[in-house]
Amino acid sequence: MRRILFAVISLTLAAAVVGCSAPSASADEVRSDEPREEQPAVAADDIQSLVDGNNAFAFDLYHMAIDDAENVFFSPYSISIALGMTYAGARGDTERQMADVMHFTLPDERLHPAFNYVDQALNSRGEGARGKDGEGFRLNVVNAIWGQKDYTFLQEYLDTLALNYGAGLRVLDFQNAAEESRLTINGWVEDQTEDRIKDLIPAGSIDPLTRLVLTNAIYFKGDWARQFQEDRTQEAPFTLLGGSRVQVAMMNQR
Repeated sequence: MRRILFAVISLTLAAAVVGCSAPSASADEVRSDEPREEQPAVAADDIQSLVDGNNAFAFDLYHMAIDDAENVFFSPYSISIALGMTYAGARGDTERQMADVMHFTLPDERLHPAFNYVDQALNSRGEGARGKDGEGFRLNVVNAIWGQKDYTFLQEYLDTLALNYGAGLRVLDFQNAAEESRLTINGWVEDQTEDRIKDLIPAGSIDPLTRLVLTNAIYFKGDWARQFQEDRTQEAPFTLLGGSRVQVAMMNQR
């Protein structure tokens, strides 16, 4: 039995799926020589289909995640593109079931270029903008795949990852160094989110049966056009849905 791991925490997604079973020499990274396709030619209808499907998936997931007692915050796009990378290697019943849940209606040869187009369009937002912190606007959506060393992954799959997601496959030894592998992945997530998300994958989540881990991190940092003054934040009553009131810190300005 191969290990399947799926966890969503705040702005970051981590998931694990099975890899292929043929052995190969270990390497730090297995990556196709194909460069990522810049500004892919994608039909407007394909972009709309991808966006409509992602919106439908977002509402489906929201209805499953909603809790009347808690706020819900998640990134449907981040989850969708990460599982899109996994979907590229799925076939048969798994492929059909994933397409149904994720609302993927395009064939593979159009779906992954559409993801590529949308991803690059989002990552280009705010280019050249400077915040008051002296640094630029940042919207980083980054993906990484971590596979069990001594496994062979199909070249077609590696080409799809490189061409459409700019990703390769990083090799770790889950079988003999599960805890070290977990710490390596968590360190990558910390770097990609500027240390905002730590310990994404908890201890014990990766074990010798794990074969592949897919991580997706989305990080956003902008700045207010008009910064709120900290000394103007005051406690004030806030009315909950049930009619009760609680005291919370309120920012205000004119």
